[in-house]
Amino acid sequence: MKICVIGSGYVGLVAGTCFAESGNTVICVDVNQEKIEGLKQGVLPIYEPGLKELVLRNSAEGRLFFTTDLASAVRESLICFIAVGTPPGEDGSADLQHVLAVAREIGRAMEGFKIIVDKSTVPVGTAEKVRLATQEELDRRGVTHEFDVVSNPEFLKEGAAIDDFMKPDRVVIGVDNVRTAEIMKELYSPFMRKTNRLIVMDVKSAEMTKYAANAMLATRISFMNQIANLCERMGADVAAVREGIGSDSRIGYDFLFPGVGYGGSCFPKDVKALIKTAEECDYDFVLLKAVEEVNERQKEILIDKMVAHFSRENEAAPLAGKTIAVWGLSFKPRTDDMREAPSIVIISKLLELGATVRAHDPEAVKEARKIFGDRITYSSTSQYEILKGADALAIITEWNEYRNPDFERISASLTAPVIFDGRNLYNPRRMREIGFIYHSIGRNGSGFAG
Repeated sequence: MKICVIGSGYVGLVAGTCFAESGNTVICVDVNQEKIEGLKQGVLPIYEPGLKELVLRNSAEGRLFFTTDLASAVRESLICFIAVGTPPGEDGSADLQHVLAVAREIGRAMEGFKIIVDKSTVPVGTAEKVRLATQEELDRRGVTHEFDVVSNPEFLKEGAAIDDFMKPDRVVIGVDNVRTAEIMKELYSPFMRKTNRLIVMDVKSAEMTKYAANAMLATRISFMNQIANLCERMGADVAAVREGIGSDSRIGYDFLFPGVGYGGSCFPKDVKALIKTAEECDYDFVLLKAVEEVNERQKEILIDKMVAHFSRENEAAPLAGKTIAVWGLSFKPRTDDMREAPSIVIISKLLELGATVRAHDPEAVKEARKIFGDRITYSSTSQYEILKGADALAIITEWNEYRNPDFERISASLTAPVIFDGRNLYNPRRMREIGFIYHSIGRNGSGFAG
């Protein structure tokens, strides 16, 4: 099939590349000329494991193209995916200006039947707005062309997006036309060879499914963070509690790891948007408001622990003059994405309280420089070089290289063997045994839980 994907950010680039990998001819469109020129040269605007290799191969084999010419891409394609950003507005609602602008451009360019697919995360009712925007342009041109609008939300995990797309848990198609449903089934058939995981439903239900899924996962995270905080106060161990409840088949283990809160491009934005959608329907979504509040509080939990620890030395200004080494900047491992990352809140607060910050991350240093500039020191080469003379180590992102470090080297480098672990990477009892003062999230160090 001939496809264009409008918006070459995270979702659009992954989707377009994977569609090309399955044999389709794909044109990726973006308004950013510099980004498009870079993609033509094999320079990707994001880090995602395995993506660059697929982009290079499919470009070389003539299935994947990059352009700023939206009109030409639309005319050459049967299916037009809209994958532009929907950032939160000041009131938390999803900003649809880019989505609707693309819809209007499609209406100005189309010369025959088109399937317009909302791949961006959008509120319920957006497909109808896209339909109206496209039709208005056709009416303005005085032409009649048939088109359908489809909701096809993405469920990609950053750091595992290629596998998620090629071997999806499910593909949701929101459609009102049987013919279009069959075309979409054909498009996704290469990814359904082992098991048919394609779910067809009405458009509004598909739009709601994306928000509901992310809201549920965000709720699990905030719930477990509150359980962890309560465990600390009660002397229980959250790792044992997680094992105990996760073994219940109705609950499972996923998204029950306590830490310093969720971040990224999806959960924070989608929770806000669903709260706003509920308000527009005169419904008070109390649960999600609490989920959001818990998450914002959780991002400062390591700061609270640091203040409590260092106040023994200086109660008035416990972090003033202290040097804190930070491992992890991205909101999760295997990505350079720092949107809504807990590290931003934590580092900003450390600087506000007078601390000096040195930070290491395998991929996100470039993004961190855009946020912090020269207010902190960076390293992307060695996680150990930032430790020398630091007063403590804070772990914010659970990159694999942090899971089994050289503890002797850490201890020798720090002025005192103090670790604030925001991801519970280590066993508290073992850390005490090897001489560390170890602060984790909800662990009592009994040693019975891993």
